Amino acid sequence: MTATRVLVLNSGSSSVKYQLLDMRDSGRLASGLVERIGEQSSRLRHTPLATGGGSREWTGPIADHDAALKAVAEELAKDGLGLDSPELAAIGHRVVHGGKHFTEPTVIDDAVLAEIERLIPVAPLHNPANLTGIRTATALRPDLPQVAVFDTAFHTTMPEAAARYAIDVETADAHRVRRYGFHGTSHAYVSRATAKLLGKAPEEVNVIVLHLGNGASASAVEKGRCVDTSMGLTPLEGLVMGTRSGDTDPAVIFHLARVGEMSIDEIDTLLNKKSGLIGLCGDNDMREIRRRIDEGDERAKLAFDIYIHRLKKYIGAYYAVLGHVDAVAFTAGVGENAAPVREAAVAGLGSLGLAVDDELNAVRGDEPRLISPAGARVAVAVVPTDEELEIATQTYALVKTTN
Repeated sequence: MTATRVLVLNSGSSSVKYQLLDMRDSGRLASGLVERIGEQSSRLRHTPLATGGGSREWTGPIADHDAALKAVAEELAKDGLGLDSPELAAIGHRVVHGGKHFTEPTVIDDAVLAEIERLIPVAPLHNPANLTGIRTATALRPDLPQVAVFDTAFHTTMPEAAARYAIDVETADAHRVRRYGFHGTSHAYVSRATAKLLGKAPEEVNVIVLHLGNGASASAVEKGRCVDTSMGLTPLEGLVMGTRSGDTDPAVIFHLARVGEMSIDEIDTLLNKKSGLIGLCGDNDMREIRRRIDEGDERAKLAFDIYIHRLKKYIGAYYAVLGHVDAVAFTAGVGENAAPVREAAVAGLGSLGLAVDDELNAVRGDEPRLISPAGARVAVAVVPTDEELEIATQTYALVKTTN
């Protein structure tokens, strides 16, 4: 029997998201989420998609990631999909930061683990949790290939002119200070899906991808390769996000430290957790912001206008970087569902060939679709992202090649 299943794990600091896929048809067999790991009120929600049964939910103490993954394995086993199945080909792990070293999905060994650990200083919130998930899964199935798929990998094709900050080279190299970019699995998937929507190969099109969720990033993809992206050393740089500031004058930090007498940790918390939309208007849910705007809330309107202004700047900048653009693709929670954001982002850009059709833009759906008018010079698309499928696809392709 040929093993064709891949379990995808996305381990956070206090959560584990998972999906089990069969790569014969990319079908989902099961999915779920364990959250509040380490608390008495931990929760596991499991959905057996293959059997068509309803979701099962369990609440109670889950001490650590080891216990969480064992609980996941038990739920999968109830559906005949256990981790001991001979049909399981590999486990694919989302790893946020791979630095310059990891440009492709990678079979995990001790050297790979050590390098992911060395990158913790530039991904202190994410890489430790990713490592915990890898080590726990390896302990459960030491005989199975464990594959790391890196958020940063898709962006390693950026030229040095885009990846370098204009600071002293020796200092930058000594401390690995450069622009890495994130959401890479989403940008890779969406750029290829957009090309398919246009009936072309990825190597034939230039796409601006706008991944707009609570975290948000833009990328310029030239003939299937990323040439620029909005996030940098960390996910803080770039667009206005749910709780992150995005682009800010670095001197703001010095000013807040000297004049505001704030500590580095306090400034870090401010820019990452108390800024962006929530800092501007107290809400980071775009649906709530739009509701408040409809009721005449000026603070919500200003937050929305700042969000759109930054987004529009990046569209224009990446149009200039690419020189020629075939499509602009909106994806992720806000990009896929907030029609007013899409409309506002391209408003006034008709001279660049960008426009949306009001009726098409108002349609909701789960499939990739065009929302630009017929005959538009540049296609505007809504392309639902599928990071789990992308991770599974890369994992399975690597395992087949390795075997």
